[in-house]
Amino acid sequence: MILNPESEVLNILAKSVLLAARTAPKAKGVDDIVTALVEKSDVELLASTMERLAEEKGAGFAFLKRDAANLRNAGATVLIGVKTRGAAGLDCGACGFETCAEMLNRQKVEVDFSGPNCMLKYVDLGIAVGAAVAKAKDFCIDNRVMYSIGAAARVSGLLDADVVFGIPLSATGKNIFFDRK
Repeated sequence: MILNPESEVLNILAKSVLLAARTAPKAKGVDDIVTALVEKSDVELLASTMERLAEEKGAGFAFLKRDAANLRNAGATVLIGVKTRGAAGLDCGACGFETCAEMLNRQKVEVDFSGPNCMLKYVDLGIAVGAAVAKAKDFCIDNRVMYSIGAAARVSGLLDADVVFGIPLSATGKNIFFDRK
């Protein structure tokens, strides 16, 4: 008899969650989405980076420590980011610049994330993240989209992307991402 086999299947289902992100619609059919399954050996790197960022950023960022605890307690974690290779070429102005060329010629700001980027790439990322969490919910996997895990993945060099979100996954009797303080 195998007790609690649901904990063993999380990494397999996490790959299906990432498949949903990969196949989500993209603006103009250009796929700049980057995905990764966090290995157990990388969890502590991410969590300690989140705790370091909390200390560096100050009082308003104490949530990073809480999120680090959630990461450590999760059964699996996926990363979904966007590594832009340009702009959509629509000159729409949503990025804050009149033309795509003006935005692309602007020096990137490197903080938790890198920007400016084409707004449509951010939309692609949002759609991919939405598809991923919907697939996780289809599997009855508790999850939460976290800026904090994504920022730590980028800052630590774990994932090469301009903007990243982390999604920890859990299959326990109580949702570990609910009633967080």
